[in-house]
Amino acid sequence: MSNSPIIEVTVSPTGEVSVQTRGFAGSSCRQASAFLEKALGQVSKDRPTAEMHQTQATRQRNTTRG
Repeated sequence: MSNSPIIEVTVSPTGEVSVQTRGFAGSSCRQASAFLEKALGQVSKDRPTAEMHQTQATRQRNTTRG
């Protein structure tokens, strides 16, 4: 199994839709799923996961001028 980010959409027999993100760090999950939330309508619950509180990996480049 890969560690690629996943957006999982589940539709219950009653028509209730849930969207769950996995493999995203920080608030990037909200950006990735925003198009689905907009298309589906009003959000009734928002339950952040532990991944939401992780920091995103950033690349830092140090240069030395001499």
